[in-house]
Parts: sequence; C-alpha cells; structure tokens
Amino acid sequence: MKKFILFILTFMNLYAATTSVEELTWPQGDTFLTFLERHNIPLSIYYNLSGEDKELASELSAGTKFQILRDTNDNISQILIPISNEIQIHVFKDFNNDYSLDFIPIVYENENFILNVEINDSPYREIKRATNDEALANSFNKAFSGSVNFKTLQKGDRLAIVYERKKRLGRYIGEPNIKVAMIETRGKKNYIYKFNDVFYNANGKEVENFLLTRPIPNARISSRFNPKRFHPVLKRYRAHLGTDYAAPRGTKIYAAGDGVISFVGTKGGYGKTVTIQHSNGYMTLYAHVNGYAKGIKKGKKVKKGQLIAYVGSTGLSTGPHLHFGLYKNGNAINPESIVKITKSELSKSKKIEFNKLKESLNSQIQASFQNHTNKAPLEEIANITEI
Repeated sequence: MKKFILFILTFMNLYAATTSVEELTWPQGDTFLTFLERHNIPLSIYYNLSGEDKELASELSAGTKFQILRDTNDNISQILIPISNEIQIHVFKDFNNDYSLDFIPIVYENENFILNVEINDSPYREIKRATNDEALANSFNKAFSGSVNFKTLQKGDRLAIVYERKKRLGRYIGEPNIKVAMIETRGKKNYIYKFNDVFYNANGKEVENFLLTRPIPNARISSRFNPKRFHPVLKRYRAHLGTDYAAPRGTKIYAAGDGVISFVGTKGGYGKTVTIQHSNGYMTLYAHVNGYAKGIKKGKKVKKGQLIAYVGSTGLSTGPHLHFGLYKNGNAINPESIVKITKSELSKSKKIEFNKLKESLNSQIQASFQNHTNKAPLEEIANITEI
C-alpha cells in the first residue's frame, strides 16, 4: 500500500509541472527509436533497457492514442504510450531533469452491465441499437457462432448479456468481457458462460469456435502470456504479451489460422517477424524467426497449418524460440485462451467451480428478465487502447 501511495504522489508531482497535454495517434511504421529521435529525447533511455523491455517496446501499435505533456517552457515533461490494455510506457524527467523510462500500469475502471432486449431484427443490430457498442455485438455473434443457428430466431425471442467494460478518461477501451450470454431460439434459451477465458455451454462443454492450431505442434511453452505483473526484486512492472515456444533453430513454424500475411520483415526487438491478419479482427505474430518459407510475402493468403517460417534467435533473443502473439483489434490477448488442440470438457473439480459460477450468472440473467430493465451504456465506444 505504501508503495502504491508513493507512486501516486510521485505521479501527481510530475503532473503539477504540466501546463498542456497533447493527445496524438501513433503513426503507421513508427518505431519507439524514431519517435525519440524526432522529439530530441536521448536514445540512451531505450538502449539502456534490458532485452526483455526492448522487446516490450516493440509492441507499439499504429492507431494507438498517446499523450505528450509539456511544461511551462513548452518542453516535454512526460510521455504516456499504451502498449496493451494493462501497461504503458512512461517517459518522464526525473529529479535530476534527465529523461527516464519506466513501464507503469494503465489505471481504468471496471464497469459491469446487463443487456436484455427483444429481438425484432438480427442480434447484431439489436445489440448495436441498444448500446452503440459494435465490439459487443461482434463478440456476441462470435461466441454463439457454430453452436446456435440465428436463422431459427423468431420475432419476440430475447437475448441477454452480462458483461464487463474497461473505462478510461470517460471512454470504454478494449474488448468487452462477456461473462454470460443467452439467446432464445423459438422460445428455447441457449446459454454460454465464460470460465477461465473460454466459453462453455450449460453442460460445461467448450463451445469456443475460433480455434487456432499451435504454430509449433507439441512444442514446450517456455514463457506464458502475462499482461501485467510487479517484479518483486526489480520493484517495477513488467509484461510478456505473448507465448514463447522453446524449439531448436530451424524448427518449422506453421500459420495458426487462415488469413493474409500483413507483415514480413524486421520488427524492433522481435527481429525477423511475420504477422497474419485473420477474420473477426484477429492478428497473429511470429517473432525471432530465422527465415521465411518460400513465397511468404505481404499480401499472400495462407491456410491454417501452412509453413510460414523457421525458428531462430533474431532480434533481442537469448536463444532459439518462437514468440507467438495474438491480437484482437490491436490489443494483445492471451493466445492460450484461443489456441486449442481439441475441444474439452471440464474435469470434476473444475465442473464444481463452473457450476457455482453458472448459478450466480443465471440469477443475474433471470433478474434482468423479471425487471425488463437494461443497465447497458449507450455512448461512443473506443475500440482502440487509450491511456
């Protein structure tokens, strides 16, 4: 608690010297180094970073909103650049008036909502009309795709969603977190529940349909996705926005899903990298590769399981491995929440835990039916990360 209070006080003191705040959008093709150079900030604050932190600075995405804060002399006093929904780069002048860099958490509010509406059009249009939240409408459709045929809907059927939204600076950011969703088809209620980042039906069977294959079959995971953690020794925040697979140099890497190659080349600390744009706003990233498969170039369509590259140790890598990243609308998400080898059913102990969660969520859905009231926002939604 003391550390947290000290952090807040320090942050407030830095803001005290600020006279203007400029909000900008990170440009396409810009790197952190080119940004520092353009604003006459010493490049040493990047070069002095650890390899892990340099890799993290490679996560900057075009279109991300960031802020530059200036002092009374119009000099840059702070820069805040989000690299995920959880963590951001903080460039600031320290007490010696020298520029420093740190990674700090993004502060946001979690708001919970319940939506319950009658369906007289498509579920997508009804959700969009009620909330103006396109991301929520897309997430709802995706969650039920493959398990419910929307063509069997009748006018008068209803849908209900219990979900969570992150709010920062008065706007909603990132993707909605659907906890439970229900849709009637000819009066029959169909439910899906999110449990440990995966959707299950009422019987505890997995229903997530956007399945990716592992880019390296049977490879050992050497480092897991971790969007924000406080390092107890270094006394600072770190993050790992992907999953690392340990494998010998030259091991074949396969496309995790159908899509179009969106980038082939060197990407900062990630070294030689391939990215693939998939449907529904998903993108996968394959970093530190040794080389590319024949014919792999930007704009080429690839199929799930197609050879795209080979494991290497390019960029800021301590040894041969594949860094595999998964993004939804530009936001890093846990690849293990989507990558499945086979659909599974919950074990006995997990099933007990799931049933307790299901009971609690069902009561919220039932309450929304009885009250016929919605607690859902109707305002502009920001689908990109903001600071």
